Amino acid sequence: MSIRVTNKFKLSAIAISLVIGLSACGGDDGANGATGQAGAPGIAGTDGANGSNGSDGADGANGSDGTNGSDGVNGQSAAVLTRLATVPTGAEVTGAFLTDEGDLFFNVQHPSDANTMTDSVNGKAYNKGTVGVLRGVNFNNLPKTIVNSPVPETQAERQVVVSALGEYQIIGQTNDTFADLGDKGLAGGLGVHYGIISGDKIIENNAPDFNGYVSTGEGEGYLFTNWESYPGGVSRMKIEKDQFGSWSVAEAMMVDFDSVGGTAANCFGSVSPWGTPLSSEEWIVRSTVNSTTDASWNDPANTSTDNLEALTAPDFPNPYRYGYTVEITNATSDNPVPVKHYTIGRYEHENSTVMPDRRTVYSSQDDTGGVLFKFVADADEDLSSGTIYGAKLVQDAGSTEPATTGFDVTWVELASGNNATIEAWISDYDGIDTSDYVDGETSYMTLADVQAWADGDATYPSVAEGGSAVTAGQPMDDRAAFLESRQAAKMKGATAEWRKLEGISINHDRALEAVGGVEAIADEDVTAAYMYMGIADLDNTLIDDEGDIQLSARVKDCGGVYRAKLEENYDLARIEPVVMGSTYRSSLTGALRCDVEQLSQPDNVIVMRDGRIIIGEDGFQENNTLWMYDPKSL
Repeated sequence: MSIRVTNKFKLSAIAISLVIGLSACGGDDGANGATGQAGAPGIAGTDGANGSNGSDGADGANGSDGTNGSDGVNGQSAAVLTRLATVPTGAEVTGAFLTDEGDLFFNVQHPSDANTMTDSVNGKAYNKGTVGVLRGVNFNNLPKTIVNSPVPETQAERQVVVSALGEYQIIGQTNDTFADLGDKGLAGGLGVHYGIISGDKIIENNAPDFNGYVSTGEGEGYLFTNWESYPGGVSRMKIEKDQFGSWSVAEAMMVDFDSVGGTAANCFGSVSPWGTPLSSEEWIVRSTVNSTTDASWNDPANTSTDNLEALTAPDFPNPYRYGYTVEITNATSDNPVPVKHYTIGRYEHENSTVMPDRRTVYSSQDDTGGVLFKFVADADEDLSSGTIYGAKLVQDAGSTEPATTGFDVTWVELASGNNATIEAWISDYDGIDTSDYVDGETSYMTLADVQAWADGDATYPSVAEGGSAVTAGQPMDDRAAFLESRQAAKMKGATAEWRKLEGISINHDRALEAVGGVEAIADEDVTAAYMYMGIADLDNTLIDDEGDIQLSARVKDCGGVYRAKLEENYDLARIEPVVMGSTYRSSLTGALRCDVEQLSQPDNVIVMRDGRIIIGEDGFQENNTLWMYDPKSL
């Protein structure tokens, strides 16, 4: 703002007395008289009128053009995609979880064991699996614009967590025993797994994945963490926050999975609306595009059982007991109880997310040629009985560009079932071991079995017809839908072409307000809510020239994020791209293949209360990034 100043000038009259000497006529001048005393000052005159404004000056010369600002990420404003943090060399970002109080937890999964640098906050090296939190900041009350954390340049920056907000505090690391807690500690070590029968140590897990926080009051609760390995497990730490935002551990344990035969490769997950963690078994089901369970599973010459035999030794593992969503009930009691929900299907689960209706569940399959699944429970808050569906996609006509191509969605019903019935089918395969192996035959389900079910046949095919020795000639049932869910969905017409369909997420309150009509978000009228899905890379079955999905290979391994609007009854009818990684540069190597300033193989996403999303990378960058993206810029 400019200010114009007008000067006024005031003229003052001063009366002056003059003494004048008069000359005599024709006479000589007389002597000068003495100077008279000066008269008193006269009264000041009135102000004169303001002068008229001068004429306008000539226009100045045009200034030179200013320097263009730098482009924002993805060609948009810099505030759209913000680098919240980077993790140490070798690690991926996992376990992002935002609590109702605004605390953001995330993990450093399998960092390089060569990392030796420490930071001033923790004084520990990041060379083993790490569970932590960004303390000192409320992520439910963030400003619109946040300055990016830097891309690490020095050795010190590359080996620690660097954040744009708050300070990363380590809560626990692989093999921590919390000895100072006495009998509340964990003598076996955080993330360490033991055999069910032998009690022998199997693995010290370096891969913490999902975090799920169950509050028990302001500033306190239980933090559940998946440990992704073969076999897998889940830890539970009771944690408390002080007045300065710093967390401490009050109790620690590994959840006991003995009652369900152990668990395998616990990947991502969620917390149900009724406060139970849902852990996902991402065990390789071996239901690839062209086969079901490996026919050679019990071949004495080739028994690769992914360390599961160490859980159940001396019994040979039944593969149909792994590959499910596991609900941890009685989550805050002294003895949490895991329940495997066979009803949601058997495949490589990334995570399952329950909608606010407390019945509808969406689940992602992290594999090549995977399916997006839906499960609808028969009763609220009870996932033990219901109906499973697979998504059928129709790609936008004439469009292949990943950044703009969407898909219409319909749902193919597979079957209805309950845990008890499905578990009885699973038990048919208990006790099978290497002595039952016959070359050229199999004791496990085959493609012929699944096809016979999909065709509506009355009985299972014989062994000669390619059927399993266990079910040959028996009356048909629906076990295919639950034990070989991907093949069942594919043969019923669902789209089995996703490549590394990773984490899926909603914000419960936004969904509840937009779909359920319940006011849940203060200071905002939420009229639309979305489920977001991370895709680590758009490769293989997504970019071939076959099937329902035929995208271009421009983005390829850089990946991207999709979203689907939640419609009436929390249905999904449309999937669209939100933000893609950079153009994939196959001519380059290493991290350079995807631009470090853009997404590189996004893994999991979480939706914030204000609608922004947080994205964790599992890419080939030296330092993977935790991003925040604002879809409201679309």
